[in-house]
Amino acid sequence: MSAAQPQPQPPQLRSYQSRVIKDLYVKLGQGYRRVAIIAGTGAGKTVIGGKICADTAARGLRLMFLVHLDVLVGQTYEKMQAFGLRCGFIKAGWREDPDAPIQIASIQTMEKRSWWRDWPAQVVFFDEGHTTVFSQIGQEMIYKTHPRAVHLAMTATPYRLGREQLGDHMQSFVSTPVPSELQRLGFLATMQYYGVPSDSQIDLSGVRTVAGDFDERDLRNACDQPALVRRIVEEWQRLTPGKRTIAFCVDVEHARHVAEAFQAVGVAAAVVEGGTPIKERQQLYRDLGSGWLQVLTSCNVISIGFDEPSVEVGLLLRPTQSRALHYQQIGRVMRISPASGKKFGIILDQANNLKRLGFPEDIQEYRLPTRQEPGSSEAKPTKQCPDCNRLVWGFVMACPSCSYRWESQPQIQTQDLVEVYSEELLRQIERRKMSDFFRVQRQRAFREGAAPNWAKRLFFERFNCSPEADWCLGSIFGDQPSLQDRYAYRDYLVKIAQQQGKSIAWVVEEFQQEFGFDSWQEVFFPQEK
Repeated sequence: MSAAQPQPQPPQLRSYQSRVIKDLYVKLGQGYRRVAIIAGTGAGKTVIGGKICADTAARGLRLMFLVHLDVLVGQTYEKMQAFGLRCGFIKAGWREDPDAPIQIASIQTMEKRSWWRDWPAQVVFFDEGHTTVFSQIGQEMIYKTHPRAVHLAMTATPYRLGREQLGDHMQSFVSTPVPSELQRLGFLATMQYYGVPSDSQIDLSGVRTVAGDFDERDLRNACDQPALVRRIVEEWQRLTPGKRTIAFCVDVEHARHVAEAFQAVGVAAAVVEGGTPIKERQQLYRDLGSGWLQVLTSCNVISIGFDEPSVEVGLLLRPTQSRALHYQQIGRVMRISPASGKKFGIILDQANNLKRLGFPEDIQEYRLPTRQEPGSSEAKPTKQCPDCNRLVWGFVMACPSCSYRWESQPQIQTQDLVEVYSEELLRQIERRKMSDFFRVQRQRAFREGAAPNWAKRLFFERFNCSPEADWCLGSIFGDQPSLQDRYAYRDYLVKIAQQQGKSIAWVVEEFQQEFGFDSWQEVFFPQEK
């Protein structure tokens, strides 16, 4: 007898992934039948979707899983296999199995089949819901063939071009944390952004808008210019040489020209496009991940379904008015990759999409847009520092890099890409400055024998708010204080307490703020030897 095949080990869910699934089940328990699941790029949409499918199958229910790209069929099936699920397929070249509890279906193939209309799905799962929900097949399943089923729409970006929005078809939503929170938790890479000033941007004055986005034929003429292609290669060499890079281009010819420009300067580059066979496409992705290939240029292929965490740089070379596309492209670079030594992601934006559509880190909360409230896509104004060439938000009065202060906004131009600060990054910079100021004042108070509250008072006078409590930890003696440091701080606090009539409880509390909650007993009550 042959040895039994080992059972697959389902992926371990992160705490927020488990929470969003629990939130979904609460919504369904409240009676909602159409729910959107918003999970930004890198939040683990396929893992969340796989767990929902596994739970559905465990309850003996049938689920139809809709994808809109052929390449996503294989990726989806891999996740289903990880959960040990039996699947059938509605996709040319894949085995049909109508008895399987889960059907992975390509909406293109569904247009050529008919049996799925009678397949008794109790749950319909729309992958990339901002696209699949609005397809003819998606609308048919929601309102005609399976109106009584539960409909779940997974998306990284709920906004879409056009009047109709996801909230017009979904009744409610659940969501993972926003990108800035996932960065803080260490699940997404921090980002650096570089944009171009007005004299180096793509000229869109002759580009028409068709169906809510820039016309591709007009974009080809505007973007596929030898000078612009040469310029982005030069900026890549200046800012990000040797880093794994993906480039988002207008069309296949544009992608080829960009790859050829990199090859001309000795950089290993290749093109992936819709006609690239799946096996060849996967090999290109592996070559990029291994570092053998440094630059991979693309046209509407790696915006969705591409999963190579080691990629460090994204080149935005195609102007767009679609926030969904914009965030998806940036998201390709936001994945963490400890194995490759990746420290952060970098975006070089020749298309001016950052000014037009903003930064993922600036998302404060998710919501479900409707045609009445589609969500504004207006970009915040930016300005360039005349001293160091940083681009910052228009409301900033002091450059976070060199401290230049604006009295009025001059018109400055440069030929180089310059770093753009997201609103979230500016908040982090300001918070760091506030923390540094407070820590310096605490050190000074200790040296001069002043009370700890003296530092808090100075902080309030400067910033008109109170310092955060965790800024006290290690502010005077650092992360590895000696026992003598602790004794010295104890004696300092006891002296202040005697001068001001403070209790021993105050002394212990202040001591804990500097050294932590478990650090006081050995200093205040040393063991006798």
